[in-house]
Amino acid sequence: MGLGFVALFGVWLLYNLFDNPTDFFNIFLIGLTQGSVYALVPLGYTLVYGILQLINFAHGDVFALTGLFASTLITSVFKLDETSAALTIVGGLLATFLIAMVFGALVNATIELVAYRRLRSAPRLAVLITAVGMSFIVQNISLAIFGVNFRSVPSLVSDGNVFSIGGVHYNWQSFFVILVTFPVLVLLTWLVKSTRQGKAMRATSQDPEASAMMGINVNRTISFTFLLAGALAGVGAVLFLVEFNIRYDTGFELGLIAFTAAVLGGIGNLSGAVLGSIIIGMIQAFNEGPFLWAPGSDWTRSIVFGILIAILVFRPEGLLGERTPEGG
Repeated sequence: MGLGFVALFGVWLLYNLFDNPTDFFNIFLIGLTQGSVYALVPLGYTLVYGILQLINFAHGDVFALTGLFASTLITSVFKLDETSAALTIVGGLLATFLIAMVFGALVNATIELVAYRRLRSAPRLAVLITAVGMSFIVQNISLAIFGVNFRSVPSLVSDGNVFSIGGVHYNWQSFFVILVTFPVLVLLTWLVKSTRQGKAMRATSQDPEASAMMGINVNRTISFTFLLAGALAGVGAVLFLVEFNIRYDTGFELGLIAFTAAVLGGIGNLSGAVLGSIIIGMIQAFNEGPFLWAPGSDWTRSIVFGILIAILVFRPEGLLGERTPEGG
């Protein structure tokens, strides 16, 4: 059944490719950009799940809180707008990225210290309920501090075209997302696979007790993982803010989309999280594009969560995940 739906979707894509190739490739680039923005959020889920087997549902709300904090930095602290000098914009954005990474990392590590550390040996249901509770707490903190309205920032990156070929356009603002996201992904992969701390993370993920016996500080490794996940949320929040707008509850919906992407790619698999994000971004873009039989934006959430249910039913380990005795 799942293969049948995939085949129908492939036929639909081919039809629209030949029917209107210009719109098809423009929407493809939009989907690539959206997927690149999403990619940094499910990586946070994946890192934490890989260490603790925990879905940190507060992660999306940390993302939103960091994005709102970054909007204040850009508009009120650095006072950046379209009239600012190029070097001022570059310096201000770089400082915003760094400060947002530190802020997101500290918030995420604080959540781990306050809410999760004492529950390491508790039943999984208790930890799950705590994660949901922390999600609402962080969301309400965002609401209390920043209010109910959406926050946005001036267009700091040029909206001129990187290229324009046969009616297919791609502007610098969207390309900026790619320019930031992929170096971050490469750096993260190197950190996890090649550094001493990354090896400690992978060892702790496989067997915390054996890791502790071999001299690895498990508590410090877990805290570092939460710091890293929060820093990724900070980068993603600034990119989301540059491309879209954000408010206190943005993280809840985006967190569910990111969780779906992580499950789709294979929860616990870094490459799978990126692949799942790109696929979700593409599905969202093509669903909302001007194509024949496209359901439209009203159906985006239903389609995304329908994919989540289908993956959990037909392939719970995800596209790149490995089957385990628990099935995930």
